[in-house]
Formats: sequence, structure tokens, C-alpha cells
Amino acid sequence: MRALVLAVFLTFSGSLLAQDNPVVVVETSKGAIKIELRPDLTPVTVENFLRYVDNGLYDGLIFHRVINGFMIQGGGFNAGMNQLSTYEPIKNEADTGLSNARGTIAMARTGVVDSATSQFFINHADNSRLDYVSPSSYGYAAFGQVIEGMEVVDEIAGVQTGNQQGYQNVPLEPVSIISVKREE
Repeated sequence: MRALVLAVFLTFSGSLLAQDNPVVVVETSKGAIKIELRPDLTPVTVENFLRYVDNGLYDGLIFHRVINGFMIQGGGFNAGMNQLSTYEPIKNEADTGLSNARGTIAMARTGVVDSATSQFFINHADNSRLDYVSPSSYGYAAFGQVIEGMEVVDEIAGVQTGNQQGYQNVPLEPVSIISVKREE
């Protein structure tokens, strides 16, 4: 009996902990992607991402860089390839142990370790080469996981791309981010 009570308690407390992880819904022109965020591992990154979400800054942007078998990237440009004005860059939390596995969301950045602002990508494949290795090979901070809509990610990853206004791997037909909202 004691083992049964313990098992029920652990199951219930595990669901309570999971409820602490915010979930966002990325509504795209190809369908919805539901993502569970991990503030327990990446508090700065999640807070930054949710600031953009809560202010509606992702709404109306596009997935501007798509590489099938690698990732889909958004959060930086509108359909006219005009870049979003952003908040200050954040600390890179790639050293938390969350891998850039298929279906994880991560922050895009420049060659500067602590340069991530608004742009994010969803890994279309297991990209462990993007994980933290050492201070000289810092990696990209994964901060959540797609929990519904991976078929939408697959569809976006399969669109035709080309060069546009000096950028490579841009979908020839824009894939819009209609909205990003917290799940209620």
C-alpha cells in the first residue's frame, strides 16, 4: 500500500511540476505548433522569449530561414524582409544540459556567445553539434520542446527556398507567424 501511495504522489507531483512550464502556441500559415518552455533550466531565455510573446512582437513575422533536415528560424523579419527592432541581447544558457534535439526550440545568435535577442529556431533534426561543449564551443540555448505540431514543423521545413534581399534559405512563399500566445 505504501508503494502505491508513493507512486500516486510522485505521479501527481510530477504533473504539478510540468504545469509550472509555460506552453505557447505558435499559430502559423501552415498550422499550429505547441511548445512547452523550460524556465527551470533556462530562466533568462524563457523570460526573454515570453517578453516578446506577451508584447505581441512575433505576430505577423515570418519563418525567414528554413533548412530542411536542420531547422526552421523565425522571430526576426516580416514578409518584406524588414528586421524587427529588439530588446537587449541576453546571456547564453546553452550550458544547461538541454540538447538541440529534433523538436526543441533554441535561440539564434551571432558569433558572439551572448548575442541572442528575438530570433529562435526549431530543430528539424537532432543537432547535437549545436550543444554546449566548453566555453570556447558554447553552442545555442535550447529552451523548450514541441509537444504538438511537429508535422507543421516538417511541412515548413519542406518548403522551397531561395535567396532574397541578400539572405539565403528564405521560403519562396512566405510562411507567416500569425501569432504566438501563451496557452490558457
